[in-house]
Amino acid sequence: MERIFGVETEFGCLSDESLGTQEEVVEGIKDTVFFDLKLGAIDLHSRDDVFEPAQCGGFLLNGGRMYIDAVGSHLEFATAECRSLKDLVANDRAGQRLIVRAVKELGLEGQVSVYNNSVDHFGGHTFGCHENYLVRADSDLLSDSVQAFYPFLVTRQVFAGVGRVGGHILTGGLRPSYQEVMENPIDYIWVSQVYGVIADDSVPFQLSQRADHILKTIASRVRFNRALINPKWEHFYSHDGMTRLHLLFGESNQNEYAYALKMGTTALVLSLIEDRCAPDIRLAQPLAALREVSRDQTYKWIVALEDGGTISAVDLQREYLKAAQRYKGRSEDNDWILREWESTLDGLERDPMSLGDRIDWVAKRQIVERYMAAEGLDWSSDALHSIDLEYHNIDPSASLYHALEEMGEVRRIVSDVEIVDATTEPPPDTRAKGRGMMVREVLRRKGPRFYMFDWNGVAMDRNTYVEMPDPFETYEEVA
Repeated sequence: MERIFGVETEFGCLSDESLGTQEEVVEGIKDTVFFDLKLGAIDLHSRDDVFEPAQCGGFLLNGGRMYIDAVGSHLEFATAECRSLKDLVANDRAGQRLIVRAVKELGLEGQVSVYNNSVDHFGGHTFGCHENYLVRADSDLLSDSVQAFYPFLVTRQVFAGVGRVGGHILTGGLRPSYQEVMENPIDYIWVSQVYGVIADDSVPFQLSQRADHILKTIASRVRFNRALINPKWEHFYSHDGMTRLHLLFGESNQNEYAYALKMGTTALVLSLIEDRCAPDIRLAQPLAALREVSRDQTYKWIVALEDGGTISAVDLQREYLKAAQRYKGRSEDNDWILREWESTLDGLERDPMSLGDRIDWVAKRQIVERYMAAEGLDWSSDALHSIDLEYHNIDPSASLYHALEEMGEVRRIVSDVEIVDATTEPPPDTRAKGRGMMVREVLRRKGPRFYMFDWNGVAMDRNTYVEMPDPFETYEEVA
């Protein structure tokens, strides 16, 4: 596919109270990656005085970026720019392995756990897994064209959802208290109102961890105002009439197959929209459909259309699949996506619970139900939230998902060897390669006094700046 994509994942952290605050723990993990393991070049400059001050993170040897997000003080990893699904999955998993390695280097195994889940069952918080796609910067991208995107986006959770026990109800329209603002001032910059969260016991299990928290289709300020799409117009993502589409609705798949299928199908649907070939389908209420599909215990997943009709999520997805057949034969990735998209929809139609090897929400539900049967519990037990959480532990030695992987019960996209290689090697066919080479050069120097890395350029010293505007170029000849 002639498209650049990447993913940003926010990680949750649980740590022993004796280690100090969780903010101190994640700072220690970040510092270990850059200063002890020397796997990246820490920022010497402030990218943003408030949200990204100096030394809050930096670019890695593998072309990705690890940093502390000031809002919530959580660890975040942004993959390098990728052009193939395999490179994307490997780079993403490599970011997780670097975090696990840092925890071990600190000697904190058993005391610190890091998760790529997207919801805090008890605190009511939700964490992002944001997708980025390079798309044509059409003038109607976020007005008319996007209407053809919503039906696909809100129903792809039938194969892309990671599943969650229970639900949340938002109680909105509140103003943050003075004490809240004083205790966490960065969290409330540009925030005029907040919402409360209460548990919803009416739903035992649903497909999506994020669906209950999405309030808008499109929004620029998304703290307590989360949207499906968050417009981003930064110049370093724009090139030759293209720009960055930043999706907020999504969650971090543990299953590599689901991860690749989510990204691949979304990329093809964006191509349909760009080529004006997307199915003429409009939902009556996209956000209502989002929650209805997530919470439907019958797995019929019926959504209402703008014209007054209805359609199942699986049949709706088939309409996009049918239209996307025009891209068959153009690349190995395209052919894999089309083949596996169809296979997965067939499986969902026959028996969703037969797809535990490739869909996270199915695998998680099966684990939870086995635990319930073994312990004699019902869906009201708080213990189920812990099972839900441990599915997302990124440490292969502790994760419930990785236990399935160890037993050969899930489909893989990359091997462990390829993941290890991707911890230090960037994708070979994007500008991440040249950036990774320059990170390596900086790390060879003894006490470099000045350098500056960004997505679209690198200053190696005060006199040498390498522009990298084209994400499809490797820039290895100037690295």
